[in-house]
Amino acid sequence: MPFSSAPLRVAEVSAAFWVIKGLSTALGESTSDFLVFAVNPVLAVLGTFVVFVVALAVQVSRGRYTPWAYWTAVVMVGVFGTMAADVVHVVLHVPYLLSSLGYGLGLAVVFVTWRRVEGTLAVHQVTTLRRELFYWAAVAATFATGTAVGDLSAITWHLGYGGSIVAFAAAIAVPAVGYRWWCWDATLSFWIAYVLTRPLGASVADWTGKPTSVGGLGFGDAAMSLLFAVAIVVLVVRLSRARSRQARRGGAGARGAHATPRSGSPRDQSVERQLTSSVEGDA
Repeated sequence: MPFSSAPLRVAEVSAAFWVIKGLSTALGESTSDFLVFAVNPVLAVLGTFVVFVVALAVQVSRGRYTPWAYWTAVVMVGVFGTMAADVVHVVLHVPYLLSSLGYGLGLAVVFVTWRRVEGTLAVHQVTTLRRELFYWAAVAATFATGTAVGDLSAITWHLGYGGSIVAFAAAIAVPAVGYRWWCWDATLSFWIAYVLTRPLGASVADWTGKPTSVGGLGFGDAAMSLLFAVAIVVLVVRLSRARSRQARRGGAGARGAHATPRSGSPRDQSVERQLTSSVEGDA
């Protein structure tokens, strides 16, 4: 695969990435559950769809990774994807097992098509519009698949919210261990973990937000949605500030590297270096 100098259009994989991703899945679950009961379900789905489309359009139009735009799009994929997946079961009465298999098949189709067209599924090579569109199709499919699988484990298989948290936490450790110690492919490990963060985050949201009568802690979907949202905003703001500081340092370094050397006697140059060192030391 030839090297591309184009800017990366999606987030780089890091510890902060996984933390915010987990929070976004939890936020998607709790917000979806809150909205469908707080307002008319049809209006909730249509409204979140509109916001989802706008958020995704803004992200794609940036042409490069911008933390606030990227994570807004991820959050809206989570909210709308959760609602869409729930509609299949609640309205159409499709069993969770069948919907899980259907969404999983859809995800597989996205991956196969992406691989055949672009030759890679690596997220660090998402530097073109077409690759980014494939990326977001895969993200949407992972959210739908993860939603159905999470409900399948908690409800159909009777693991409950706590049991599902343990099960998916153990499952997500497998690709992490495989990549770290068993030489698993990085791209394969990433996407396995990415899919599993959805049911893990949703299980945490349900466990903390749902009433104690159904196995939750009873904090409420609204309260947990607010908590998850605040945590995401704080982390994204910190990421944005860190990127800004890094960009300023990079620009200053580039200007210094291309600065024209000053002329003068060796004594003048020595005095100038001493003054510069003194000023930098005071700063």
